[in-house]
Amino acid sequence: MKIIISPAKKMRDDPDSLAWRDLPCYLDRAQEVLVALREMTDGERQKLWACNDQIAALNSCRLEQMDLTRRLTPALLAYKGIQYQRMAPEVFTGGELEYVQAHLRILSGFYGILRPLDGVTPYRLEMQAKLKVNGAANLYDFWGDSLARAMEEPDWVLNLASKEYSLCISRHLDPEVKLITCLFGEEKNGKVVEKGTICKMARGEMVRFMAERNIVGPGELQEFDRLGFRYAPEYSDDKTLAFLRSPTGK
Repeated sequence: MKIIISPAKKMRDDPDSLAWRDLPCYLDRAQEVLVALREMTDGERQKLWACNDQIAALNSCRLEQMDLTRRLTPALLAYKGIQYQRMAPEVFTGGELEYVQAHLRILSGFYGILRPLDGVTPYRLEMQAKLKVNGAANLYDFWGDSLARAMEEPDWVLNLASKEYSLCISRHLDPEVKLITCLFGEEKNGKVVEKGTICKMARGEMVRFMAERNIVGPGELQEFDRLGFRYAPEYSDDKTLAFLRSPTGK
């Protein structure tokens, strides 16, 4: 079993709190991405990143100084988004950390796919960014089926990633491998409507929930009840697990 999640735009440099264990499996290809970014002008990169002048200057400076093998931070601690805050990996027990190392995979436009303890350095690059790398028109083409192959033929995959990132796996996953997507939302006109912030929080809580309980089968996920969510069988099927929350969060 594997769990896939998206990265976060905001990253931090923290090489001291926890030692990284391995280098990313596609480090050579990440180097190709780095070269492509360095060949762009500051203006071209800012357009690619769709950010303000301050963020563009910070990340251009990062590119100039970037070393993919030194002063690295474990990927799980490097990302600062809402999902990672709710996951709270800095207080994982040893067993919980080993669980996520075995089962959790972070998808990345820059690195491709990461294990939680892979050493990374801060970068800015979304998967849907139209970056041309070595003849590939965009990052989806550049990474191709390599991210799905890197998951080592799991029997099932839990999708906690955004569509932008989950496409990298769903397009190339072996048809015999079941991909189950979690929905976290509210019921509206007979549909499950997801809202950005609370959905990201729930995804992080789900990873923590799974690590705490050492979950290995999809049936166990129905017990998830955090942030006021409850399993909704009427909106679930063999490819979807829906969890509903009342507008008041109760």
